[in-house]
Amino acid sequence: MFFQSSAAFRRIASGVLLITAPLLQAVAVVVDPGTWGDDREAVGYGANPVLAQLESAMYHWSWMLMAVAAFGLLHVVRRRSVVIGHIGGAMSVVGYIAVSALLLTDPVEWWLGQRFTPEQAQRHLDEMMNLPGVVFGFQMPWIFFAWVGLPLLTFAVWRAGAAHWLVPLTVTVGYVGAIPVPYGPATIAFWAAPVIGLGSVGVRFLRMSDEEWISYYPTAAPGRTTPDSYANTTA
Repeated sequence: MFFQSSAAFRRIASGVLLITAPLLQAVAVVVDPGTWGDDREAVGYGANPVLAQLESAMYHWSWMLMAVAAFGLLHVVRRRSVVIGHIGGAMSVVGYIAVSALLLTDPVEWWLGQRFTPEQAQRHLDEMMNLPGVVFGFQMPWIFFAWVGLPLLTFAVWRAGAAHWLVPLTVTVGYVGAIPVPYGPATIAFWAAPVIGLGSVGVRFLRMSDEEWISYYPTAAPGRTTPDSYANTTA
């Protein structure tokens, strides 16, 4: 049974999340009113409040689920590229949780845009977001951990032989390449790249047998209990 097998549950959950999380992000940028027209979000959100709330929720869940999906990627770097994989994995988890928390600024910006001019709304939002507790508690440097950590983690996954070299390339192009580009229609192409790379890993996980998934556990001296031996008795 799916819920009775630790190997099957982790493998399938990881595969589904690696497909779903980047796809949610790619769809979010398409429906985001801030992607099109006026680059002042208070204006776009005010004109399309339903889409503004939808994209905010989609980004939130994309990044929350990506933090969980990172644990699935960490599974395949237990034997090779262990150090860089765990550094990238830790950065990814912390970074995506931090980024998802910032999505609550979207409804705040919409609320301000309904009551003030775009300039006033932006000024009020900046005053809130520039508070030291917000900057160092939620933003810096944590939000950049996600954009740096995931490329590192997928590089380790490739080095471990669990993914094609195009996977870290598409993830790096998608996340690092999008940083200097103004948020807008061009971002759609960048957000689409990780859908291909991470999605291919997700599909591979789903097609794996439980035995292949278990094989990524490291082995130890005979007679010593390891995740490998334990999984073989419980999977």
